[in-house]
Amino acid sequence: MNRRLPLDFSAAMFDVCVDVTRRVPEFRHVRMAEVAVTFAQARRKVAHGLQAKLTPMRFESGTLETSLHGKRWTVQRIVVDGREMLYLLTFYLPRFLNHAFREKLITVFHELYHISPRFDGDIRRFDGHYHVHSHSQKQYDAHMETLVDKYLQTSPPAEPLQFLHDDFLTLQRRYGQVVGLQIPIPKLLPVSQSA
Repeated sequence: MNRRLPLDFSAAMFDVCVDVTRRVPEFRHVRMAEVAVTFAQARRKVAHGLQAKLTPMRFESGTLETSLHGKRWTVQRIVVDGREMLYLLTFYLPRFLNHAFREKLITVFHELYHISPRFDGDIRRFDGHYHVHSHSQKQYDAHMETLVDKYLQTSPPAEPLQFLHDDFLTLQRRYGQVVGLQIPIPKLLPVSQSA
């Protein structure tokens, strides 16, 4: 009997991200070996809502500690295969997979672009009050669309991207299961307890 292997979503998405970082200059600073690609289950079965999330494992400027409400805090460390992760890139399934191919790529680019150009575990920070998406999330997303076009113009190989053309149910039927790495969002720890 021929048993189907499950789709390892984390490994497949990792390969896509590696290809993006090699082909698009704006992402060349990203070292995917220090980015854990994970998935979480979307709580509600609706198309709208959170598709993906980038969690930085350091504070502003890559520091290991921060002050909050008069206390010193650090973040729980995440180690995968013996290497400490500087970022968690989490996709919410099945929601993320139930969008069109182009929308999925825009989401991937949106999250990768949050990674600091210094790749120090912090996010990319824009000037002013709206330091995450600049003053206009609409412009931020339009820029991601431009970067997706730039990527697709490089003629990336079709095979690593193939699974992104299908929705969750189709992938589940084809592979039997969609599996991957699941890591809870790390906790803030008081510095006195972090040891």
